[in-house]
Amino acid sequence: MTLDLFDQQANSAPNLLPYDGEAIYYGKQFTQSEADALFQALIAAIPWEADKAVIMGKLIETKRKVAWYGDRPFPYRYSGTTKVALVWTEGLLMIKNRIEAFTGEKFNSCLLNLYHSGDEGMAYHSDGEQELRKNGAIASLSLGAERKFSFKHKKTKERKDIWLAHGSLLVMKGVTQQHWLHRLPPTKKVDSPRVNLTFRQINEASLPV
Repeated sequence: MTLDLFDQQANSAPNLLPYDGEAIYYGKQFTQSEADALFQALIAAIPWEADKAVIMGKLIETKRKVAWYGDRPFPYRYSGTTKVALVWTEGLLMIKNRIEAFTGEKFNSCLLNLYHSGDEGMAYHSDGEQELRKNGAIASLSLGAERKFSFKHKKTKERKDIWLAHGSLLVMKGVTQQHWLHRLPPTKKVDSPRVNLTFRQINEASLPV
């Protein structure tokens, strides 16, 4: 695929949000065979760990598994816990470079999520942690089971839903995190796993020396 075609696709993709932000769904950016190979490789090679959250003073482990990677050992604090980034694998760097070439954005970190089935999801939240660059882009690559992804405006409560296909790319940027929540709702209709890679922009100036 040429850069000209990349530019045409990037410019033609619609904004899913009616106001107060940008959520651009570019659809499938990897072929079926590429997406299948990446999905199987990530399931096997990533050192997945149960995510942890402090809820009402108690440390809770989720069934959902996560992994955190970056240019250097970035700390990332959310849900009352801190993760330290692992060194990029060759496969993750390949994916990152391809997404950067397509979007024109630069990313220095990635949070990976493994959902074993539709029983596992994420509640409404926004990615506004202090380590992240304010109004920076987040590029979300979906692999595996097709799942519904929902947005809800913080004030108007307006909702927008989309189904994220195997090998597809969604980019959230601008003031989206300030005004919209998003979630991956659980469902009994999906019994196969999904891997989600969210490439992020850590603001290194905000980190302790």
